[in-house]
Amino acid sequence: MKIYHQLALVLAVGLIGCGATPVRESTATTTPDTRNAIVAALKAELDRSMDMRFRDYEPPYFIAYGLNDETTTTIAARFGSVFMNDVDRERAAYVEVRVGDYTFDNFANIEGESFRLADYAPARRAPLNTDAEALRGVFWLLTDDVYKKAVSDYLTKRGSSVYDTDEKTDVPSFSKETPQTFRGPFLKGELDRDAWAKTLGEISKVLTEDEEVIDSLVDLTLTHATRYFVNSEGTDVVQESLIYSLQLSAFSRAPDGMLLDTGRSFYAREVKGLPSADTLKAEAIAMVKELKALREAPVLDPYTGPAILAPEASGVLFHEVIGHRLEGERQRNEEEGRTFKGRVGKAVLPEFLSVYDDPTLRNYEDIQLNGFYHYDQEGVAAQKAVLIEDGVLKGYLKSRSPIEGSLKSNGHGRAQGIAKPIARMSNLVIEANAAAKVPYDELKKQLMAEVKAQGKPFGLIIRDITGGSTNTSGWGYQAFKGSPRLLYKVDPDTGEETLVRGVELVGTPLTSINKIIAASDNVDVFNGYCGAESGYVPVSTVAPALLTTEIELQRKQQSNQRPPILPAPWKN
Repeated sequence: MKIYHQLALVLAVGLIGCGATPVRESTATTTPDTRNAIVAALKAELDRSMDMRFRDYEPPYFIAYGLNDETTTTIAARFGSVFMNDVDRERAAYVEVRVGDYTFDNFANIEGESFRLADYAPARRAPLNTDAEALRGVFWLLTDDVYKKAVSDYLTKRGSSVYDTDEKTDVPSFSKETPQTFRGPFLKGELDRDAWAKTLGEISKVLTEDEEVIDSLVDLTLTHATRYFVNSEGTDVVQESLIYSLQLSAFSRAPDGMLLDTGRSFYAREVKGLPSADTLKAEAIAMVKELKALREAPVLDPYTGPAILAPEASGVLFHEVIGHRLEGERQRNEEEGRTFKGRVGKAVLPEFLSVYDDPTLRNYEDIQLNGFYHYDQEGVAAQKAVLIEDGVLKGYLKSRSPIEGSLKSNGHGRAQGIAKPIARMSNLVIEANAAAKVPYDELKKQLMAEVKAQGKPFGLIIRDITGGSTNTSGWGYQAFKGSPRLLYKVDPDTGEETLVRGVELVGTPLTSINKIIAASDNVDVFNGYCGAESGYVPVSTVAPALLTTEIELQRKQQSNQRPPILPAPWKN
């Protein structure tokens, strides 16, 4: 499978000017009474469902209920005008039923799940009020449906286990965890929609001033989620999250028809963390200049050679090459490549590099981190997971799905909305030891020296990257890909940098990461969202710039089309 994500630089920004007396809309939807009423209804139905049993089939040994209450505010502008200004709220229900026991149940890599033609599937939408009977009704129907499927899957798995080796059957299906009770702080997302709509429209107009910009979008999204989670072990967790996401994007075409794009992304947990109108205007002007430079930039042929990956690019590299391959479920799934299975205690990186993932980090220095949370979506407390220390593999990202040699969760079971949680990254931090860190200017000198030593015509600096993807499956090549947005050739004699375009970063995991030889002493923070089997989840990466002796670039697959035949209406 392929996993897509996008990481973006968080800039130091000020307050937006929204007028002297702004009218702010609030996304607050919970009170102590609301929380208590919902939790009581969920617990009552869960307790009743634990007594469910059909004939002589296995009853549930574990049930979990989740309720995701999400309010999304979206404002978007194109061509100088507002195209969207909406608020949407939805509650959705999640039900997990396990039959069997912790050692062997209906979950964990069922290769041949039961297939049945259903003429009815219960809706997962839940009432927006605290009507206990309506809420319990939703979970009653869902639990009945999920239980029947659980029994069928359990029997299927039990039958197919006669073909499995001891290595596969000896790993438990589910981890035992200590029950938790948690009530997170009440949050209130505020947004002056009228003022922001005006601001976004003005910024969008700036992006249309270059006649070669064929399209652009400026959008602001405020997502306020309240998650309720209870299970039959006694866990009872309610927590809220707020993320403001502000995106600027613009598109143009080069003379040869290649589509070009540039953008900016800003994330914050409070509205005061968003950029001011002046900052946004300056960024929009810079984007227009970038597109102009890209239109004039030459196309680079496929190339291998030394390169500096700026912090964003190195963050994407480690996210794709290391992070996804250390997710727990991938170690026990035979359809996965399992690059690092069974390698705990062995060197997997250059010895000057360490990697850990820590969802308890709210900030790195003064920058907020997207990947912060108190408890994961399985009700397990967030924990720092040391993955690699001094180049040696120490462990994996873990949900409640045990893997060989690691039977407990470390609080990384994550999902979007009501998807089934699996082990996922949160705040991935890449660190270099003091001996390997040098100032950026020195890192560039080392790049130039390496280019000369290899007899290459030039080196590379990847300053900006739109995101990446990776293939972790066993049936495909173990490879990753990144899409550089700002890529420069570096003259090994003068250090002169020349912008180029038309290629993408590719490679295989173990080869790529073991050609890193140095790191910068400056570190940057990147926030974004990562998509995988359990949906899109907010993540952050903290990384230095890295020098590698070899990076591979292949020609970017690109359809070359003519730009619009007529100029934009406002250019006549």
